Amino acid sequence: MKKLTRFSVSLDEGLLERFDRQIEREGYPTRSKAIADLMGTALVQREWKAGGEVAAGIVMVYDHHKRDLVNKLTSIQHDYHHLIISSQHIHLDHDHCLEMVVVRGDSRQVETLARRLKSTKGVKHSAIAAATTGGAL
Repeated sequence: MKKLTRFSVSLDEGLLERFDRQIEREGYPTRSKAIADLMGTALVQREWKAGGEVAAGIVMVYDHHKRDLVNKLTSIQHDYHHLIISSQHIHLDHDHCLEMVVVRGDSRQVETLARRLKSTKGVKHSAIAAATTGGAL
């Protein structure tokens, strides 16, 4: 178990009130948990900017009837096979599929892969859930 450290912070009263309302809406049990999450998010963003090893999920929605789209997406993924841990293909309806690609590797390469997939003609929506391997937190 990690050792906890207490510290104090001086804030504008209005900022603290807005923060308390926000974390209550989000269901945080304590300010400490909310602040720890904010710090963790900032550290993960720094990992991504620094070009370190990261983890992420890339989500795409596309029309599987679009000519040659599935082959193009598969080809791009094969170009980045060294990053891809897993992928899952889900049929949303008769026309649309959702694909989740889980990756781990250099943040710049992960971002390049995500951009290539997103910019492929026929992909209707794509988003990346930036995460961390957890080692630096």
